[in-house]
Amino acid sequence: MKITDVKVWLVEGVKYNWTLLKIYTDEGYTGVGEATNWPGSPIIEGAARHVGERIIGLDPMKTDYIWTRLYRDLNWVGPYGASLCAISGIDMALLDLKAKVLGVPCYELLGGSFRNKILLYANYWFIKGGHNKEDYTRQAKEVVNNGFTGIKFDPFAHVDYSYGDDVDTNLSLTKEQQNHSFNISQAVRNEVGPDVDMMIETHAMLNMKTAITMAERLAELDITWYEEPMGPENPDMLKAFRDRMAPKVTLCVGERHYTRGGIRPLLEKGVCDIIMPDITRCGGPSEMKRMATMAETYNVLIAPHNPNGPLSTLASGHVCASLPNFFRLEFMYNDVPWRDEVIDHPLDIQDGYLVLSDRPGLGVDLIEEEMERHPGVREPRQGFYV
Repeated sequence: MKITDVKVWLVEGVKYNWTLLKIYTDEGYTGVGEATNWPGSPIIEGAARHVGERIIGLDPMKTDYIWTRLYRDLNWVGPYGASLCAISGIDMALLDLKAKVLGVPCYELLGGSFRNKILLYANYWFIKGGHNKEDYTRQAKEVVNNGFTGIKFDPFAHVDYSYGDDVDTNLSLTKEQQNHSFNISQAVRNEVGPDVDMMIETHAMLNMKTAITMAERLAELDITWYEEPMGPENPDMLKAFRDRMAPKVTLCVGERHYTRGGIRPLLEKGVCDIIMPDITRCGGPSEMKRMATMAETYNVLIAPHNPNGPLSTLASGHVCASLPNFFRLEFMYNDVPWRDEVIDHPLDIQDGYLVLSDRPGLGVDLIEEEMERHPGVREPRQGFYV
C-alpha cells in the first residue's frame, strides 16, 4: 500500500482555526488527522501541506518509521513549532488509517484500553458574559449542572494584552486587577462547591513576582492546579516556582513542551505533578503515548491540553484510554455549531465524559463539503489569549 495524496483544510473554530487533514492511499484506505495550533494557523496549514507532500509514495503502515524520518529531516528548521504540528497531524492520520486497515479502534494500537469513558474538564465555558462575578458564577453553575466535575479558567483575562501592552506592563497586575481576579475565582469556588476540580490558568502572562502573589492567594480556594505560571524556556525557574509554592499549589505545565526530549528536564527536576501535552503540537498520538510512559516512571499524571477541533478531542481520548496515569482531558464546552458537522459521527459527550466508540480508527471521517463551508479566518486575531 502507498500514500497517494494528502489534503489539508483550514476550518474556523470557536477559539482559533482548526488545521484538518486526510491521507489517501492506492488501496482506498484513508486516515484523518488534526494539526491545529495558533497564532499563525496559515503557517501550520502550509507546513501540513509540505509535510504531506514528503510522505507521498510511502507505506502508511510504517507509522514509527514515517514519524522518525520526518522528525529527523525537518529538525534542521527546528524540532518544534509548525513542522512538529504538521508531523502531529500526519501521525494522527496514519494511526487512524492503520487502525481502519486492521479493523480496530486506535486505542488498541496504543496498548489497549483501561477505560472507554474519558473524564473531561470544561474550558471556554465562560464566554457568554462579562468578566465579572455574576456572569462567571452563572455559567459555572450551568457547567456543573450539565455533569462536568472539573472546570478551568483564566481569571486574569480581563487584562487587555493587545499587542505591546503586556510588554509595557512587564506582565504585572495592579492591586485592583489582582483583587478582581481573586474575587472572581472565589465566587466560582463558592458557586460550584468543594467537590468540583477548579483549575487556574495563567497562560504564562504573569511575571514571577505576580505569579507567586496570585498563587499564594488562590491556594486558599483549594485549586486543583495552577497552570503554566511561566513559559517553557527555563525549567530551573519553573522548579524554583514549584519549590516556593509546594505543597500549597499543584503545578501543571506542558502545553508548550514538545516530544520526549522536551519534557525530560521537567520530569528529572520534579517540576510538576501533572503534565499536559497537546496532541496537535507535541508529535501526535504516538509521541504523546511515549511522553506519558516517561511521565509514569516519575509518578506524574497526564491531563492533555486540548482547546482544538473534534479530531484532536477524539485522538486525545484514544491515547487517554490507553494510559494508567491519566487524570483528565480538556474539553471546549462552548464551540462552533458545526463542530460535529465536519465529522460523520458526533462527539459522544455524556455527563462530563467523552465516550469512545469501538468503530475502527478514531471512529469518524471528515465531511469535506462541510469543512469548505467554514474556511478559516486569515486575518490575525488581536487580544488576550484565553
